Amino acid sequence: MTDPGIPTTDVTAIPDPIPGNLVVLDVREDHEWAAGHIAGALHVPLGDLPARVGELDPTVPTLVVCHVGGRSARATQWLHAQGHDVTNVAGGMDAWEQAGRPTVA
Repeated sequence: MTDPGIPTTDVTAIPDPIPGNLVVLDVREDHEWAAGHIAGALHVPLGDLPARVGELDPTVPTLVVCHVGGRSARATQWLHAQGHDVTNVAGGMDAWEQAGRPTVA
């Protein structure tokens, strides 16, 4: 599922807790976000990303997450092409939860 041209990381490589100099961008839909998300994440559904890209600082390292990694890979690819410092989280929230990482609702 992961294109080798898309910067990607595994959940196990993400520091716990996530440092303050790293942004987590969640591109899932509202109902998915409400069911549980990473504390401190910024929620911008994938379809809204082009209109809201100005909310992101392209120089700040950003992890992009969705449910299993498909939408976040597309978002990462697009943001990377726009000059953003972004990395896709492989496996998305499924992998996050399977790794026992915390979520908030």
